[in-house]
Amino acid sequence: MSMVDEPLYPIAVLIDELKNDDIQLRLNSIRRLSTIARALGEERTRKELIPFLSENNDDDDEVLLAMAEELGVFIPYVGGVEHAHVLLPPLETLCTVEETCVRDKAVESLCRIGSQMRESDLVDWFIPLVKRLAAGEWFTARVSACGLFHIAYPSAPEMLKTELRSIYSQLCQDDMPMVRRSAATNLGKFAATVEPAHLKVDIMSIFEDLTQDDQDSVRLLAVEGCAALGKLLEPQDCVAHILPVIVNFSQDKSWRVRYMVANQLYELCEAVGPEPTRTDLVPAYVRLLRDNEAEVRIAAAGKVTKFCRILNPELAIQHILPCVKDLSSDSSQHVRSALASVIMGMAPVLGKDATIEQLLPIFLSLLKDEFPDVRLNIISKLDQVNQVIGIDLLSQSLLPAIVELAEDRHWRVRLAIIEYIPLLASQLGVGFFDDKLGALCMQWLQDKVYSIRDAAANNLKRLAEEFGPDWAMQHIIPQVLDMINNPHYLYRMTILRAISLLAPVMGPEITCSKLLPVVVTVSKDRVANIKFNVAKVLQSLIPIVDQSVVETTIRPCLVELTEDPDVDVRYFANQALQATDHVMMSS
Repeated sequence: MSMVDEPLYPIAVLIDELKNDDIQLRLNSIRRLSTIARALGEERTRKELIPFLSENNDDDDEVLLAMAEELGVFIPYVGGVEHAHVLLPPLETLCTVEETCVRDKAVESLCRIGSQMRESDLVDWFIPLVKRLAAGEWFTARVSACGLFHIAYPSAPEMLKTELRSIYSQLCQDDMPMVRRSAATNLGKFAATVEPAHLKVDIMSIFEDLTQDDQDSVRLLAVEGCAALGKLLEPQDCVAHILPVIVNFSQDKSWRVRYMVANQLYELCEAVGPEPTRTDLVPAYVRLLRDNEAEVRIAAAGKVTKFCRILNPELAIQHILPCVKDLSSDSSQHVRSALASVIMGMAPVLGKDATIEQLLPIFLSLLKDEFPDVRLNIISKLDQVNQVIGIDLLSQSLLPAIVELAEDRHWRVRLAIIEYIPLLASQLGVGFFDDKLGALCMQWLQDKVYSIRDAAANNLKRLAEEFGPDWAMQHIIPQVLDMINNPHYLYRMTILRAISLLAPVMGPEITCSKLLPVVVTVSKDRVANIKFNVAKVLQSLIPIVDQSVVETTIRPCLVELTEDPDVDVRYFANQALQATDHVMMSS
């Protein structure tokens, strides 16, 4: 091929590949658009590549999605911001396709390009595009138009601004629910660019239309608009316009709308301020907590602590606590679980007396719930209550329930308890811990579930760190070493794991006198899994003990294991031997 024809080559390849039946080739070609544009240069990209893409009527959504994404970052390849408008026609076409994700990506790319365009270009090119889409015959164009107003509006002259507000208002009354949904979703973004004077008049009337829409899918999107508009309006306007809407929505006939209110309630409270929250939104929230749909109660229950923080304790005790009591025995386990995940946070809000009188009985009932997730959610937040009521009361009221859960039939509940034990131990102190929980910690080492045994071994290490080696020497080490003779090899393996974890905490002296002899004895076990775990444990003990001990005790034991008939035992023993040699050479 001659040198003159060379620049034509990339576009020819692109055109061939874009017309290829193989979708992968078409995709690759689109993803290489920037490379092709660089090869063509800015002028030819504007005059040949972009018009070609505008005419490209590929019917595969994946190719169109890739194209919409690529064009969003194409400004540098067409000659910078002054030529950005040439990218609008292909994206305008993509805004009208049927596939939602392609339209969304095209709108996102148009917003990105529009936010970089010069003001005069926006008026000449971008705003006419928005108007064309908004007047589109197909609903897809009108849906896409809604997402572009917040880019077009700020730079429009006064006459055009009035027209844009009017067009948006028409979109909010469109025959197609999909268009009204899009208008409701984008109202907050558009409202943020509108001047305060028009915000109160035009935008609020648009908003009121959406809140009375006959489609619940439009109304529930208007709930999000409440919070967005509330932040833009003055407090008194917010109370006058937004508050009645929220109260009505909390009684909406569609449970999905009520669910959205329950989910967004905290943001809505922030929008209207503390005083109206206390007078108007507390009754609305109480209604949601008592809603006949479980999904609404779940959303409302999950916000109970956040909501109580806005109120003073008296109001919370008077209005919210009775609902919380009812929810703790709700027929839906998911409602109880949502409540259990946040209820502990109410203790600091209500204070010590109310927590002891009102909340403790609820905690206890949830701790005994038949559904394991409910129990788990309570256990994992116990420290929040401890800060309020103190450890004495906590231990009297909740500890028996915790001990009961330590033997729960669901292993995940047992696991949660184990993970909570070191924290509990530090709060309870040594004496109390030895009386009530010491035996449990040993019992878990012989659990049927591996995760529990492993967590139990880790738990012993954390307890030894908490209470010190002397305590561990008295209360943990003798009982652990007794278990090494358990007839089941899996339990013996757990003890080896516990020894390897405890050794660094106990220090060289106890490791040499108490732990190492046991490990050496176990090296003669008949089960291969035990023997190669012995090799691993011995390797972990090398940095802890004295070099002479490595030479006289650990090394001979490993040499013996390297001659074992089992291939895995020999492998791990050789690994450990190499580690000992390395240590001895370095010293």
